[in-house]
Amino acid sequence: MSADNPHPIMQSSRLSTLQAAYVIARRDFLAILFSRAFLFFLLGPLFPIIVGGLAGGIGSKVQQGTASTEIAVAMNSADTAAMIVTSKTLREELGGYIPAMVPLAEDLSDVSPKDILQEQRAGYAAIVSGTRAEPVITAPQSQIDRWRGPVGLVSATSLETSPSQFPEIGADVVATSGADVKRSRVQTAQAAQMLLFLLTMLLGGMVLSNLVEEKGNKIIEVLAAAIPMDAVFLGKLFAMLGVSFVGIAVWGLTGTLIFFGAGYETATFAAPAVGWPVFFGLGIVYFAMGYLILGSLFLAIGSMAATVREVQTLSMPVTMLQLLVFFFASYAMSAPGTKMELAAAIVPFSSPFAMIARAAQSAELWPHLLALAWQAVCVAILIKAGATLFRRRVMKSGPQGAKSSKRRSKLSLRRKDKSQIATHY
Repeated sequence: MSADNPHPIMQSSRLSTLQAAYVIARRDFLAILFSRAFLFFLLGPLFPIIVGGLAGGIGSKVQQGTASTEIAVAMNSADTAAMIVTSKTLREELGGYIPAMVPLAEDLSDVSPKDILQEQRAGYAAIVSGTRAEPVITAPQSQIDRWRGPVGLVSATSLETSPSQFPEIGADVVATSGADVKRSRVQTAQAAQMLLFLLTMLLGGMVLSNLVEEKGNKIIEVLAAAIPMDAVFLGKLFAMLGVSFVGIAVWGLTGTLIFFGAGYETATFAAPAVGWPVFFGLGIVYFAMGYLILGSLFLAIGSMAATVREVQTLSMPVTMLQLLVFFFASYAMSAPGTKMELAAAIVPFSSPFAMIARAAQSAELWPHLLALAWQAVCVAILIKAGATLFRRRVMKSGPQGAKSSKRRSKLSLRRKDKSQIATHY
């Protein structure tokens, strides 16, 4: 044992920052996950989800009962009558699989089927023209895919042909305008921004309560003296992030079951520009970045607060500012490609909201790689700043003359880091 290194075994056995962060994250994650408080926390948001799903399902059934889907038949008089009679017969036997067919209104007989649907001059889901042997469906592509089979069945039954001799169904697609696509994608972007904001604010508060609790029973000071404060902050952040993903998985699974159980379809919402799989992936990553950015700020606030009341007082301005940041990102979404959108993407607190909206409106992927890299840098800076602030305000309190005493106390605690962590974690 040399004079320069009096405790070689203890120094070599110290945990690295990442190892210590993993120990903290694992303990916090398991402790919160299997607590009764977290169970009730999970149950809380399920009630509005269930109530909303039931209300939506009832509303959907009411709409189906009051406004049935109708397909207009624009053939010659004999074929039109045969199609309508056959559809009624099959509808009684097969139910809603067969659409209700009606003759095309007389005042629209001189208007082309495309113009009727594009100008919304009647409430038809589609128009079937041509002949029974060669029917043609005029409708948007989604409606053509939906009704191609039922219309073919009605036509074949009216002709009394075998299933193997179904007539070829022609398609005359009514294209959706570019303005409609843009408007629908904006709605998808707004919904994604709102969901991301609500989840971040709802789950971000857990970081504060956990830190204040451990400050009250002095565990945090023991850990800060035994391992790097950066590791404590990093471990707690990722533990809370893991707990948040568990909560989102439970709520998301419940909401998905209710969504499809109520009779909704994914086609109800406009597909984002990058496609649904990539959009969901980006949503998960942007939630993680937004949570880490806000959580690191909340940890810094929690390090300055001694009681729950002080936490509420200090966190209220941050919550209000975050609301303003959300409004800023929402407003920037309406001006894509401008300096305002660029500013919203650069500001770390608004960047996740601005970029998830961009994913719904633009198919380019390289801006997301830059944004995620920048957000990761911001998370590292905020964690470092929060850890430094905690050390200055908590671990170095007292007169300047006591520095040497505190240094000796910290060294003594660090030599016992393994036993400290084993005792409390």
